[in-house]
Amino acid sequence: MVTEASWAGDPLARVLPAVKPRKLAKVPFVELAEGRLQGVVSSGSDIDRVYVSSIAAGSHGRHGRSCSTNNNRPCGGLNGPYMCKHLQALVAEAVMQYGQDRVARYLGAEVPEGGALASWLRGSKEPAPAAAVFSRFLRHLAYLEVPASTAVEPEMQWFRGAGAA
Repeated sequence: MVTEASWAGDPLARVLPAVKPRKLAKVPFVELAEGRLQGVVSSGSDIDRVYVSSIAAGSHGRHGRSCSTNNNRPCGGLNGPYMCKHLQALVAEAVMQYGQDRVARYLGAEVPEGGALASWLRGSKEPAPAAAVFSRFLRHLAYLEVPASTAVEPEMQWFRGAGAA
């Protein structure tokens, strides 16, 4: 069995398959990076609006939460002790992508057997760098526009086997 620690020094990234298939319309981008679960969540009311949402890894059961639109307007639903619907959707999709145990471990959340991760993420508003997350999302979208080819894509050479004949 390959563990994260066993390949941490490997310069080639491992791509793990999703635990369950995801529908990308609601949460097109989700990642565990920079000490946060973060991603892009589509607005339920405006097709031109998305939210950049994140939950910081916590200690002592506290997790910083952030949610704002793609033009840096704060989410109106992120108030008090409850997560907004964008954060709830992000957590649900992260669990489908990575599995609840892995997401909980990354965030430092202790979830009892049979418990739902979102119920155990306590915290409050905490600013997070939304622009960097949104920029990575746009970068991923750019690859959808690259025409199909067998030629080497310079930015993708870090993938194992890229450029090999």
